[in-house]
Amino acid sequence: MEKLERVARHDGIVTAVNDGSVTVQIKSVSACASCAAHAKCGFAESKDKELEIPTQQRYNVGDHVTVCIDTSSGMRAVWIAYLLPAILIIAVVIALSAASVPEGFVALAAFGVLALHILVLFILRRKIDSRFQITLAPND
Repeated sequence: MEKLERVARHDGIVTAVNDGSVTVQIKSVSACASCAAHAKCGFAESKDKELEIPTQQRYNVGDHVTVCIDTSSGMRAVWIAYLLPAILIIAVVIALSAASVPEGFVALAAFGVLALHILVLFILRRKIDSRFQITLAPND
């Protein structure tokens, strides 16, 4: 049985070189972009994204590189960015609705818990950032 690859890879181009880091532009393509009908349905999405990646290696602007991230780091990011806030919002809405709180206050509380989640992420951004290992490899 073939072992699943544990690293996600994206081809990119170095757009800026800073002291101890580089900025890499990658093309983010939705899953349906590879579909044969994507040109007709209009839902295929493709965007350029820029990532600042710390590195000790020397790169030049225009170098083609491969950005690698461990899939467990990707799943951690999904939990932090999408699933945890969704769970918090749903829990607040259910709890306050069960307590017969007026709908307007329930909505405000849901937005409040989302704002609190974003504030905590902002405060802990350096600690969270250090847990994600993104590496670069030169394209041959």
